[in-house]
Amino acid sequence: MYWIYALYNKEKNKIYIGQTDDLNERLSAHKDGRFKRSFTAKNRGEWELIYTEEVSDRVEALRREKQLKSYQGRVFVKSHIPR
Repeated sequence: MYWIYALYNKEKNKIYIGQTDDLNERLSAHKDGRFKRSFTAKNRGEWELIYTEEVSDRVEALRREKQLKSYQGRVFVKSHIPR
């Protein structure tokens, strides 16, 4: 199983959308700053998990990630930002 997820940085008002086969490990890596050159590392601050979706395989995960990164996908993800 694969996960598509969205993180939100309230301080910077930024959204990050990604996919992984180990959601807990990936969230820990974002939090610990293990991705030195990543979007989340460059935009320091607290990243909050705002959306997850589980799919059966990586091909579907990549397709859905790309869809969520489109304009309409970002509108959908933004609707999950806590007010």
